[in-house]
Amino acid sequence: EGKGKKGDLIEVAPGYANNYLLKRGLAERATPQALAEYETRQEAEAFREEALRKEAEKSHEVIHEKTIKITAKAGDVGRLFGSVTNSDIAEAIKEQLKTEVDRRRITIAEDIKNFGTYPAEVNLMTGLNAIVYVNVTEE
Repeated sequence: EGKGKKGDLIEVAPGYANNYLLKRGLAERATPQALAEYETRQEAEAFREEALRKEAEKSHEVIHEKTIKITAKAGDVGRLFGSVTNSDIAEAIKEQLKTEVDRRRITIAEDIKNFGTYPAEVNLMTGLNAIVYVNVTEE
């Protein structure tokens, strides 16, 4: 606890390594082969992270500051029978903007229970968010 996380390369006291970490299988010795594997994993992780960032930036360009239209049924007073959910917004983004977005990454400030236009924030990845405007109209 507090020394490092899984995948980190750290230096610890020999007694701590032998008596605790190695005994419990929580660490391995820094042999030349283990260091080479560590470097390979680090490069693969950096490559994967860069690919994810490029994909997120492409999605950001497509959906940021765009308006999507959702139709819903409402009663006489203009109040919706249900509410517009994150799943509805993700589906509308997929259909109208041709971009896949995970519904769990969408944040709406308030419940959408009336007609109108509402902002929704899409967290594409850490540090990269896009704003989508949801226009709710009568079916």
